[in-house]
Amino acid sequence: MSIDDALVMILAGGEGKRLLPLTKERAKPAVPFGGRYRIIDFVLNNFINSGFYKIKVLTQYKSDSLNKHITRGWALSPFLNQYVDLAPAQMRTGQDWYRGTADAIYQNVFHITDEDPDYVCIFGGDHIYKMDVSQMLDFHKEKDADLSISAIPIPIDEAHEFGIIEVDDDWRLINFVEKPKDRPKSIPGNPNMCLASMGNYIFNKAALLDALDRDEQIQESSHDFGKNVIPMLLNDGKRIFIYNFANNTFPGMSDTERGYWRDVGSIDAYWQANMDLLNYNPELNLYSKEWPLRTYNHNYPPAKFVWEEGDRVGMATNSMVSEGCIVSGGGLSRCVLSPKVRINSYSQVTDSIIMENVDIGRYSQIRKAIIDKNVIIPPNTKIGFNRDEDLRRGFHVSEGGVTVVPKGAKL
Repeated sequence: MSIDDALVMILAGGEGKRLLPLTKERAKPAVPFGGRYRIIDFVLNNFINSGFYKIKVLTQYKSDSLNKHITRGWALSPFLNQYVDLAPAQMRTGQDWYRGTADAIYQNVFHITDEDPDYVCIFGGDHIYKMDVSQMLDFHKEKDADLSISAIPIPIDEAHEFGIIEVDDDWRLINFVEKPKDRPKSIPGNPNMCLASMGNYIFNKAALLDALDRDEQIQESSHDFGKNVIPMLLNDGKRIFIYNFANNTFPGMSDTERGYWRDVGSIDAYWQANMDLLNYNPELNLYSKEWPLRTYNHNYPPAKFVWEEGDRVGMATNSMVSEGCIVSGGGLSRCVLSPKVRINSYSQVTDSIIMENVDIGRYSQIRKAIIDKNVIIPPNTKIGFNRDEDLRRGFHVSEGGVTVVPKGAKL
């Protein structure tokens, strides 16, 4: 079913500083995930699978790889007025780049007035989850809301790490607290849980345009939805309702997938979310026919595993190996490989994420690492065994002990 009364605007211009060095040369939504996807693919698939076919992707920070990925992999049918369009920052309203999430929409408001939708969906492009967005839009219409915000239930003891939403018994917004120090209001009927904002919004067009115009006139504003626009609308008495993400369902959903949502904004969170995919019954299922996950398809040959001579065995266990890879006499355990990776003889790679076009030399040992694309690992190299040694070589080592070798590094 095509939803023709809504325009989607995806905020994909974030720097993702906590993901450095993975975001040194690319925007956070363009960071590879799960071998053959990009982070932005998940929100795009959510909308396409939910029947939304009018999508604008707002880019800004180091967007070249993101632009190529969208252009090559997300071509819909213009004949049916379906599109995933790039909307690069153009400084249309002055000499500033985007000053905040609300300003990003304000600078692209002409897309809204040109398309003239009834509703505008404003979602982030940097989280990993599955969601039937049409259910949130139905909720928005049923509540006759000016704004609906999706939120995820979390244990109340973790509230200090999130922006917390407080609601009344009708799930209408009554307060928003950023990383509260005191115990916040719990979910109605559940004293042990509270609501964390997912940063996903559905606006009535008229309410959004009015709010953006008013926010633009406030000189001291940060021009951010969470910090400025939503408190302004709340003070105005606008009808703001909270959509409980835990109630969302989608075709083929498993029990473990209900409420799955990950902010992969740090190296450790990103590494763990990739490792979680390798579980026998993962919380995020990439293999569902009912909820397909699309991306740009490389025209590469199938993965190949060669040699079985004594201890020279090309083998992968509990791993995901993308197309174009050659495991030539080396071993993998709990690894995620992007396309065109080569693992040479007698090398052992464990608990690692290996990105596109990486060559790992003979007798090398890699443990709990992320190797970004286009890196050649010389023979007999050890990575992830000695934190001080990894740091001396210029690698990043996270608090959780994940070693990151940056894109194109020379070893």
